[in-house]
Amino acid sequence: MTQTNSATIDALARVAEHGKAELIDGVVVEISPTGFLPNYVAGEIYSSLREYARRTRSGYAIGDNAGFVVHLPHRQSFSPDAAFYTGLPTGMRFLEGAPVFAVEVRSENDYGKQAERELAEKRADYFATGTLVIWDVDVLSDDIVRVYRADAPEIPTIYRRGDSAEAEPAVPGWSLAVDDLFPYYPTSTQQ
Repeated sequence: MTQTNSATIDALARVAEHGKAELIDGVVVEISPTGFLPNYVAGEIYSSLREYARRTRSGYAIGDNAGFVVHLPHRQSFSPDAAFYTGLPTGMRFLEGAPVFAVEVRSENDYGKQAERELAEKRADYFATGTLVIWDVDVLSDDIVRVYRADAPEIPTIYRRGDSAEAEPAVPGWSLAVDDLFPYYPTSTQQ
């Protein structure tokens, strides 16, 4: 992550036109692009949420790079990898308030003690702004989906291959097979 000097949501909007970023402590924190697997995983989650949203009309599936404006003393925005939002549409502007369900998919730089500390702080910020459920998705671990809930923020429910992960109570009745988070690999390439 790189940081640039700024202090407003409008400044974040200008930077975010060229990449993903969040506003934390009055500083625009740019988020590095990710590789194939984390992006693929986020896309699969978004696609499943989109189908759920179309079927239930209970909210909006939000993909990567959307900005959610929040009002904490030290954090003014989130940009999850995928989310489910039940607030009002905001047109071309950032969404107001936190999503009820946020997905953070680990990229190659999201490992180690510092990264774990930052992820825990971000989960606490999500919960402080009204998010009900957070998925911490780590495709390099046997514990692939860790589901954190606002009513038990330190005790994740763990889902592995062969399981179906859910996001209760934020996305009632929705689930996704953990195996669906992994891409198929073609047996041959066609030119």
